[in-house]
Amino acid sequence: MVKTIGTTIRSLQSKYRLTSWVYDILDYPWERHYRRWRPQILQDLNGRVLEAGVGTGRNLPCYPPSVDLTGIDLSAGMLREARKRVSQAKCRVRLEEGDATLLKTFVDETFDWYVSTFLYCVLPDDLQSLALREMERVLKPGGRFRLLEILYSSQPSLRSRQRLLAPFVEWVYGARFDRKTLEQIREIRSLRVTRTSYLKADTYLLIEGEKEKN
Repeated sequence: MVKTIGTTIRSLQSKYRLTSWVYDILDYPWERHYRRWRPQILQDLNGRVLEAGVGTGRNLPCYPPSVDLTGIDLSAGMLREARKRVSQAKCRVRLEEGDATLLKTFVDETFDWYVSTFLYCVLPDDLQSLALREMERVLKPGGRFRLLEILYSSQPSLRSRQRLLAPFVEWVYGARFDRKTLEQIREIRSLRVTRTSYLKADTYLLIEGEKEKN
C-alpha cells in the first residue's frame, strides 16, 4: 500500500509539474464562477489557518487580515505561481511544499481552521482517508474545516456534459467527479459535519464542520 501511495503522489507531482504552467489559463472558464465564491467561503475565517492544496494562490487575496495563513501544495510549480499572489493578500502568508496526506512539519492541534478548494476531488480514496486523518490531527479541539468539492450532478443533461469533460479533467488535473469526500469525513468520529450546501446546481458541494472538543 505504501508503494501504491508513493507512486500516486509522485504521479500527481509529475502531472502538476507541467499543468502548473498553464493552470490559470485552463481554469479561466470556471474561475469566472469561483472568484465570486471565494470571498463568501473565506470572509469569516480567523486565527491560524491551513489551506491544503493552495494551488496557484487564487484564494490568497480573499482571506481577512485576522488570518495567519499557511498554504501547502504538493507541487513546486503551483507554489511558484502562488507566490506571485502573496503581495495581494491582506493577511500574513507562509507557503511551503507539503503533502496533505502527511503533514509532518505540523504538530498536533496547531490550526483553528483547515480549508481546501478542489483538493479532495484529486485524491483517490486511500489518499483521502490519510489527508482527512491529518486534518483531524492538526486541527485544535473545536477547530473548523471548510472543503469545496465538485461532484457528478443528478440532473441527466448536466451529468452527460460532465461525463464528456471527465477524461480531460482527470488527465490534466487528476480530478474526478465521483469522489466520496463527505462519506469519508463522516467515518472519522471526532469530525462533525455541521452544514453542507451547493454553490451551483448540485455539483459544487461546500462541506463545513468542526473537530469535537476534548
